[in-house]
Amino acid sequence: MTHNFRLLMKFGLGLFLAGSASLMLVGCDKAPSRNSVSASQDHLARIKSSGELKVGLEGDWQPFSFHNEKDQLVGYDVEVAQNLAKKLGVKAKIVEGPWDGLFAGMDTGRYDLVINGVDVTPDRAKTYDFSTPYAYDRTVLITRSDNNDIHSFNDLKGKTTANSIGSTYQEIGEKYGAKVSGVDTLAETLQMVKNKQVQATINASTSYGDYMKHRPDEPLKIAATMDKVTEYAIPMKKGEDNASLKKAIDNALQEMKNDGTLSKLSVKYFGADLTKPN
Repeated sequence: MTHNFRLLMKFGLGLFLAGSASLMLVGCDKAPSRNSVSASQDHLARIKSSGELKVGLEGDWQPFSFHNEKDQLVGYDVEVAQNLAKKLGVKAKIVEGPWDGLFAGMDTGRYDLVINGVDVTPDRAKTYDFSTPYAYDRTVLITRSDNNDIHSFNDLKGKTTANSIGSTYQEIGEKYGAKVSGVDTLAETLQMVKNKQVQATINASTSYGDYMKHRPDEPLKIAATMDKVTEYAIPMKKGEDNASLKKAIDNALQEMKNDGTLSKLSVKYFGADLTKPN
């Protein structure tokens, strides 16, 4: 009797556990996890669900993004990001990082977008979709005022330059045959030119103009300007996941053009309206 009773108990316990497991599985089918629901949403829906738009930018490229005398993060791209987030119905969470890590940060999901005066290039367009342009600029070649050897980009062959690692400006220098030193900021590149550590640097006309506005006595000059207009746009990863986000960003930028917001921000930070091709 004792032996049979024990067998009966074991058999009953097994049936109970099996039934419980079945109920748990049925429960899982009826109540999908929060993560699985999130995975079914596209990028724009996930941004709205989280309540914030994570934006990556440098934070030390005046006047696009920089810290003012109160150490507040300000700049054209900062306010563009804040206005875009507002139009999406969320808050902007701006994260500063070095230029050479911004795209990787977006690829891994640390940032939803990179808003950092990114110019549209054929190589970048292979990997990323771009918004409509939100500003236009020119690329300039900068030397010391007493440099008489460099008058055009073609004169860079065999010369030394300094630029941000992985930037379009570094690529231009290498394309024209210069030996390029990689540094982090515009100020560093210009300092190296002044100190004759390198012979030239390449950058945005707007950034150089802003730098000289605050330091008019610096021994620097523009030796050449590229004919092609630089288009600044907002990159995002290619794919259906970002289709609605791209449309929403384009619509928001168009609204900011129509209501004058972009023009006002451009004049505020660049001293001119750069929202139209020149």
